[in-house]
Amino acid sequence: MVFKRLLGSLGVGGPTVDTVLDPGSVMPGGQLGGQVQLKGGEADFTVEHITLELMARVEAEHDGGESEGAVVFERFTVGGGFRLAAGELHSVPFSVMLPWETPLTELHGQALGVVLGVRTELAIAGAKDKGDLDRLAVRPLPVQEAVLEALGRLGFGFRSADLELGHIGGTGQQLPFYQEIELTPAPQYAHQVNEIEVTFLTSPGGVDVILEADKRGGPFSDGHDSVSRFTVGHQGVEQVDWNTEVDGWIRQLVEHHHHHTHSSHHHAHSSHHDDHGHRSGPGIGTAVAAGAAGLAVGVVGGMVAAEVIDEVGDFFEGDDEDEED
Repeated sequence: MVFKRLLGSLGVGGPTVDTVLDPGSVMPGGQLGGQVQLKGGEADFTVEHITLELMARVEAEHDGGESEGAVVFERFTVGGGFRLAAGELHSVPFSVMLPWETPLTELHGQALGVVLGVRTELAIAGAKDKGDLDRLAVRPLPVQEAVLEALGRLGFGFRSADLELGHIGGTGQQLPFYQEIELTPAPQYAHQVNEIEVTFLTSPGGVDVILEADKRGGPFSDGHDSVSRFTVGHQGVEQVDWNTEVDGWIRQLVEHHHHHTHSSHHHAHSSHHDDHGHRSGPGIGTAVAAGAAGLAVGVVGGMVAAEVIDEVGDFFEGDDEDEED
């Protein structure tokens, strides 16, 4: 989805910007390429900078319930410092690396319901315009795909996927939110759990696979959440019997009740605990103002503070105009 818009800060006669992403999907940690195409206005202007912002539609829990907003989770300056003559056509190619924790939006081309976008900011004569907005499609890394496919073969079904504001304790999470992929239980586990949630925390060295089970209560006990974390590498994916590996993870998740740590396989290290609020972190419950507007959450690793923008609950509604005026 690509649409054009006048540089609103400069009024009628200003330049137009049209960002075109390379076709197809990209992987977390992969290269996102494309071109920012500019057309000069009625006068000459100096383009101070062109910045791409990666945006995600994120849910936040707070005392008033849930709200939804758009979080900017990465910025790249891809050009600037040149004169754009009146009426001139100018193209700025770019190639930037997505964060390793970038959420997945599709599996085998099927949308998961997660919305990511790339927004182009153009700065001219001290005025900034956040205009052109394009949908970003992200497919799984091989190890992520292997885990999800194994869960499918074991009988788990896809229910939904969303992005939750907050931090998973005890991890090296970098982004201000994490992705939850919710699955219906396989028949053999349906009497023990209501659903399974999968979260991937990816880095150059590998992937933490965090599994959470919403466990059913028994005649003498209440239901509760059980959480396990397994670390796998990016290499040697094709050598692993993922059905056996992942089934072992699920068995550990649903059968153990006490805190302990163990190794499950030479390929994967796991830790297990029962937890009722493991994802509270600084972003859930306390750092969320009423509604999505004005929300700011510190980001681990020195990244800029997350920014939540008004009126972007569905920031891809409408093909012909930008509603973020």
